[in-house]
Amino acid sequence: MLRNFLFDKKILKSASFNFPVICVGNLAVGGTGKTPMVEYIVELLKDKYETATLSRGYKRKTKGFAIAGERTTALDIGDEPMQFHEKFPGVTVAVGEERLVAIPQLLHDRPNTEVIILDDAFQHRSIRAGLNIILTEYKNLFTRDLMMPAGDLRDVKMSRSRADIIVVSKCKSELSEKERAALIKELSPYPHQKIFFSEILYAQPVHLFTRKTTDIGSTTDLLLISGIANPKPMKEFLTAHVHSYDMIRYPDHHIFTSTDLREIKKQFGRISSNNKIILTTEKDGVRLKKFEQELTDLPIYVLPIKQHFLFGDGAVFNESIFDFAERLKNSHTSS
Repeated sequence: MLRNFLFDKKILKSASFNFPVICVGNLAVGGTGKTPMVEYIVELLKDKYETATLSRGYKRKTKGFAIAGERTTALDIGDEPMQFHEKFPGVTVAVGEERLVAIPQLLHDRPNTEVIILDDAFQHRSIRAGLNIILTEYKNLFTRDLMMPAGDLRDVKMSRSRADIIVVSKCKSELSEKERAALIKELSPYPHQKIFFSEILYAQPVHLFTRKTTDIGSTTDLLLISGIANPKPMKEFLTAHVHSYDMIRYPDHHIFTSTDLREIKKQFGRISSNNKIILTTEKDGVRLKKFEQELTDLPIYVLPIKQHFLFGDGAVFNESIFDFAERLKNSHTSS
């Protein structure tokens, strides 16, 4: 790609910051698990550092730079940032299309900030993050993928050379050491790169409004509402853990309407079961919350997910993050 070439040849310049900036991204479009990875890093850092996230705010109804506040909605900042805001009330959650402008603005408005996590900014090369993490899905590695529209890649494979950490995400739990070695060989990391393998773990479903948890099992029938890029792992989990499920699938980042609510209620009513619920993703949940009055009489739950590192490598990953943050923080303080 011409733009990458111009940056690589220093014809176009990247700005760097003497400050801990961590970028979480990928080479493919959607579905690699960036959001749970950002949440993992936020959870890791938030009690030790004044932490902030910065996202583009995809499909929000506003423009420009903004920091989430008490009255912020998903329409103001986008569904993923809203999810961060709800989960981590003590963390600064900001959005801005132009990260090069947004970072100084964030530091001006929140001068105590000690580390910034950039969500989905790997292709935003006007900024050179101090630590670049890219995710590639176990069942759709970038090494086996093609550029859009033939495949899912939105960036050339050689761009992975800019990553410091590569995470093979959404792995099967029983991944063997032999498979691990074969995947590392296929990914062919550069000497400066570390490779980790992670799986998605699902927690107990949480009611969208009351926040009470519930159990699901072999007697549960449910209606799955999905507006995410890749619902396949969730479907596989439900196939193994519930009696049955129906699904209404919407486009990624879908903005729900009253018409959608009527369709959801109608299809849920068709399920003849004494043990049935509506289940949706955390991202979809933040977009459905505006319909609390219409949904309050329905058993609607979200299914929380989190990253878990395989082969006992979680401590090594954590140490890599802490080492980077501490090194840059000390450098920033002494400058």
